[in-house]
Amino acid sequence: MEQAAIFRKEHFNAAHRLHNPAWDAQKNQEVFGLCNNPNFHGHNYELIVCVKGPIDPETGYVIDTKALSDLIKKEVTDKLDHKNLNLDVPEFGQLNPTAENIARVIYQWLKPHMKTEQSWSLTLYETPRNYVQYPV
Repeated sequence: MEQAAIFRKEHFNAAHRLHNPAWDAQKNQEVFGLCNNPNFHGHNYELIVCVKGPIDPETGYVIDTKALSDLIKKEVTDKLDHKNLNLDVPEFGQLNPTAENIARVIYQWLKPHMKTEQSWSLTLYETPRNYVQYPV
């Protein structure tokens, strides 16, 4: 059966602070720099979810992009958009909200809803030049 990859791009805005509470202020500043601002800072995140799998002979879809968009809205953007990740999102109460950790959390939120016969991954852009792929 022929396979294809389909991509859905979504957007959310969120604030965060990169900080390790086990370190003193100087080490946090050295490691995280401006991202350690105690008053937080924000990003305009771009999320791309890639789903690979067989093309359904009846629908012509790998996955219905409207259904994928709805899933991302419910499981990701509704939870993260216009939020302070450190304060508003329980998963980041003890987890440093780096791009890598944000991608990992998003993956865990989406995973239970994805079909097992499909492989999928996500790319999270924190800035146009900084992004992470998960899993690799």
